[in-house]
Amino acid sequence: MSNKDLPDLNQPEGKTAEDSGMESPLAREESAQSGEPQDTKAAEETAEGDSAGAGSLKDEISALKQALENKKNEMNELLEKAQRLAAEYDNYRKRTNREKERLYSDAVCDVVSRFLPVVDNLERALASEVETEEGKSLREGVSLILRQVTDILDKLGVKPIEAVGKTFDPELHNAVMHVEDENYGTGEIIEEFQKGYTYKDEIVIRHSMVKVAN
Repeated sequence: MSNKDLPDLNQPEGKTAEDSGMESPLAREESAQSGEPQDTKAAEETAEGDSAGAGSLKDEISALKQALENKKNEMNELLEKAQRLAAEYDNYRKRTNREKERLYSDAVCDVVSRFLPVVDNLERALASEVETEEGKSLREGVSLILRQVTDILDKLGVKPIEAVGKTFDPELHNAVMHVEDENYGTGEIIEEFQKGYTYKDEIVIRHSMVKVAN
């Protein structure tokens, strides 16, 4: 009897090595060789996928950076526009306030200039001499009225211009007479014919009419 006719004692009866599920060394080697190209291909595909994903992420980050830069530029433009509008409004407000002040000053000066002749008459009345008791009583009443008027003018910022004893100033005084007198300095005001007034020490409502020594 040959070896081929002997049964394999290591295998169960009626089963071969293939039926038992055991793989021969040759089969394992062939399987390993056939699997190597597949594993390499899978790794390459995975690497390509990672590379593509990284590229896509970079593109997304770049797009976000560009969008952020655009928003910054828009914000800067809006900020500059807001600053310009604020500056224009501030200039408009200041200009409007100046115009209102000028109109108010013009109105005050115009009204006061119309009252000044009344003040002149009250001062002339006080300068006149009285001898009777009735005249003195009337003079006291005129003095009270003049004091009230001057108080109102002072509250408005209207003040009389200093003249006698001061040096002639063409911005404030109107010389209607000149005299030669060695007792006075050149250009000194020695007499006032009509009192002048200023508004807030800036605007001349009426010049003083004076006599000046040469």
